[in-house]
Amino acid sequence: MTTPAWLSSQLAVNVLDARSLLSAFGVLGVGVVMFAETGLLIGFFLPGDSLLFTAGLLCVGSGGHGVRLSLGPLLVAAAVGALAGSQCGYLIGRRAGGALLARGRSARLHEGMRRAEDLLGRYGYAKAIVLARFVPVVRTVLNPLAGALHVPIRVFTVWQVIGGLVWSVGLTLAGYALGSSIPNVDRYLLPLVALIVAVSLIPLGAELYRSRRHAKAEEAGR
Repeated sequence: MTTPAWLSSQLAVNVLDARSLLSAFGVLGVGVVMFAETGLLIGFFLPGDSLLFTAGLLCVGSGGHGVRLSLGPLLVAAAVGALAGSQCGYLIGRRAGGALLARGRSARLHEGMRRAEDLLGRYGYAKAIVLARFVPVVRTVLNPLAGALHVPIRVFTVWQVIGGLVWSVGLTLAGYALGSSIPNVDRYLLPLVALIVAVSLIPLGAELYRSRRHAKAEEAGR
């Protein structure tokens, strides 16, 4: 018995590859990934930045990769997924407390929790909630952490909505704008995705560098 072509493509989807996700699930996949990455701890590894940027590019591509998305529904799916996921993560943290985060076995997840705590302590609730959207893993961990620390729900909601819209809509429109300015942009999709992944890691690298420099300064002062 042969497997239908559409089912085979979905079964073979690579959740770490933005193009694979978009080919299999389209706009719906964007909303689901945004929700999982920002609302569920198991989604910390998902490619949020590159997915948003790639989806924006594919709104204007020639369809050479078999994918053509509509900008309006894409923006709605990205924003709704990002905002609903963040709020869900906060509520989970508020109910489960820090025990949920403590049970995680991933070293990367625990490192993200440490950076999220550092952001909250250094910048305060509003700025930390907005900045966390642009740091991989931290944007996953900060939401339940904020709930566990009983950040006021009104404060969290206002700033996660602001940060979530700037992140989800901004990255999608950035991809769309670049795609609109470059003819046959889908020919350059792979290097462009690699570039946005590299750029998305800059805040993470900068934060690690600052943390290590601060730790060395404390050791030298002892």
